[in-house]
Amino acid sequence: MADSPMQINALIVDATDPERLAAFWSELLGRPVVGRMGPYVWLRRENGLGLGFQRTAVPKSSKNRMHFDVTSPDPAGEQQRIETLGGQRLEQYADGGFLVMADPEGNEFCVIPEGPFELDDEGRANYLG
Repeated sequence: MADSPMQINALIVDATDPERLAAFWSELLGRPVVGRMGPYVWLRRENGLGLGFQRTAVPKSSKNRMHFDVTSPDPAGEQQRIETLGGQRLEQYADGGFLVMADPEGNEFCVIPEGPFELDDEGRANYLG
């Protein structure tokens, strides 16, 4: 093993409108926009992890290969706030037990409970709290 293992420095989300997407995630996560450089808009770094949005001319066209899980003490209660910010619920995932939402550009993310939960063999959540 190397003496200096690699670390994830930042997560970058491609966006046709990085300002709009950064504003959505900034409000959702309570992380202010702190920088702009070239095609990038950056939110405040927290716990060593940066979150940036990079302008691209190519719109999202299929399901994400990677997505965010965000926690909340009341996942169901977050749905209206997310929709007010420009997100939407993805009903096709409703039977999975998680609240699956999409940001204004269609990037999927899950709102999961802060407390304990288990998953069945199909990945459906069973909340324990």
